Amino acid sequence: MTDFGTIKSYDTGNGAGTITPEKGGDALPFRKSALQQQGQEPKQDQRYTYDVKNGDDGNRYAVNMQAQGEAQSQKAPGSSSILKEQASKQQG
Repeated sequence: MTDFGTIKSYDTGNGAGTITPEKGGDALPFRKSALQQQGQEPKQDQRYTYDVKNGDDGNRYAVNMQAQGEAQSQKAPGSSSILKEQASKQQG
């Protein structure tokens, strides 16, 4: 199940941080490898979706993290212009 949260902290030096769940609870640690957009550095208070994984050590981690507000453009570049073009063809 996908959850929402905000970045509490991120250390660019070691590529690790924590995310605070919107639904409450303790902040979850994550690694840079958990970010879907690995070329971007997460910023404090930035909103992300994420999944929770139970690690072999018994701790819970945020994985499959996707920045909100960028999800649509990252997944399907130009899709909005394609949809607009299709809509205009249907109308006229």
